Amino acid sequence: MALKSFIEVHPSSHFPIQNLPYGVFKPEPGSVARPGVAIGDYVLDLSAIAAAGLFNGPILNNSDCFHEPNLNKLLALGRPAWKEARATLQKLLSSTEPSLRDNESLRQKSLIPLSKVEMVLPIAIGDYTDFFSSLHHAKNCGTIFRGPQNPIPPNWFHLPIAYHGRASSIVISGTDIIRPRGQGPPAGNSPPPFGPSVKLDFELEMAAIVGPGNELGKPVDVNEAADHIFGLVLMNDWSARDIQAWEYVPLGPFLGKSFGTTISPWIVTLEALEPFSCEAPKQDPNPLPYLAEKISKNYDISLEVQIKPAGQDDSHVVTKSNFNNLYWTLTQQLAHHTINGCNLRPGDLLGTGTISGPEPESYGCLLELTWNGQKQLSLNGTPRKFLEDGDEVIISGVSKGNGYNIGFGTCSGKIVPSPP
Repeated sequence: MALKSFIEVHPSSHFPIQNLPYGVFKPEPGSVARPGVAIGDYVLDLSAIAAAGLFNGPILNNSDCFHEPNLNKLLALGRPAWKEARATLQKLLSSTEPSLRDNESLRQKSLIPLSKVEMVLPIAIGDYTDFFSSLHHAKNCGTIFRGPQNPIPPNWFHLPIAYHGRASSIVISGTDIIRPRGQGPPAGNSPPPFGPSVKLDFELEMAAIVGPGNELGKPVDVNEAADHIFGLVLMNDWSARDIQAWEYVPLGPFLGKSFGTTISPWIVTLEALEPFSCEAPKQDPNPLPYLAEKISKNYDISLEVQIKPAGQDDSHVVTKSNFNNLYWTLTQQLAHHTINGCNLRPGDLLGTGTISGPEPESYGCLLELTWNGQKQLSLNGTPRKFLEDGDEVIISGVSKGNGYNIGFGTCSGKIVPSPP
C-alpha cells in the first residue's frame, strides 16, 4: 500500500511523505534556528520531536543533532543515522501512526505553516567546490570562446574539472544579489573598463551536500562515495561573464563568481531520490581505475529556469534541462576531489557546474542561450541578452513519481543595482 501521511498533501506538492527534505528555519523573527523537514504546506520542527523523545532509535536517541542551529552534526553521523531518522519520520507522519497524529499539543508545537517561517542556510559551509561536469555546457562554452574545431580540452574527458569557490558568499534562496563591479576585457589598446558588470548571468546547477568527511591523506573510494553524500540542493552560481572573461587566464574564476551563489533551502536526500536513479552516460575513453564505478548512475530530475523582469507580473520559462545530462557523476566528482588526499568535511558543498542539455532550449545559462549576447531572448516581448537590474531568476527541480513528486521547491534571487 502506498505510504500516506495524516497531513493532507496536494498531489502537486514537492513535499509528500516520500520526500521529507531537510532545512533549517526560524518560526518567527528573532527566534533560534532549528532543523525541520517539509511535509505538504508545513515544516515539522525536529527539535520539538526530539524533545518529545520520539527519536528513540539506537543512534539518534542520545544525539543532540536536532537541537543545533544547522544540520552539520546530523551530516557527520552518516548514512545509518540518516536512514534511522527517515524511518522514524515517515512512521510518525504516516496516516496509521497515532503518536503525533493524535497528540494535539505536540502537533500544535511541531507543525508550522511554511508560509510563516523564515528559512536560513541549512548548513555551515566550510568549503565550496564547483565542477564543470556537463558535456553540452563544456562544448558550448568552448565553441563560443575557442571555436568549433576543438571546443573541449583533452583533459575534460579524463577527470572532473573544478575550481574552488567562495563559501562566504553562498546565500539562501530569496536573497537579493547585488550587481558586481569589476574590470572587463579592454577594447584594443585601451585600458580595461571598470564598472558594474554588463554581462550578468545565471547558472542552472545542483549541488551535493557532504556528510561524513575523510581524513587528510585518505581518499574516498568511488564505490563508497555515495555514503559521503547526504543529499542535493538546487544552486545558482551567478556569473559576471565580462569580469570572468578578463580575469580567468591563467588561474580560473575569481571575482566573476565570488559575489554570490544561491542555494535552495531544502536538501533532498539520496534516499528520497533513489527511485529516480538512472544510468549515467557512457564515458569514452573509460575513466582511470580510481574513477571506474561498479554502478554509474545519475538521477532523473527535471530542471527549469524562469526569469521575472522588473515590473512584470509573470515569470517566463527560459530553459528546461535535466540532472541526468551530467557526464561526470556525483560520486566520481567526490572521489576525484579526494584522490590527492584532500579532506572533505560535513557541510562542504560540491556544485555540479551548469547542467545543459543537447537542445538550445535546454541550455543552462544565458551565455549559451544568447550565444554570448549574439542573440536575444524575448520575455513576453521584453528583450534579454543578459540579466538586467530587477530581474528575478527562479530555478525549480522535481522528480515525478507515481502519484507524487519529489521536489526541491525553488531557488530564487533578484538582481539589485550596484552601489553608486
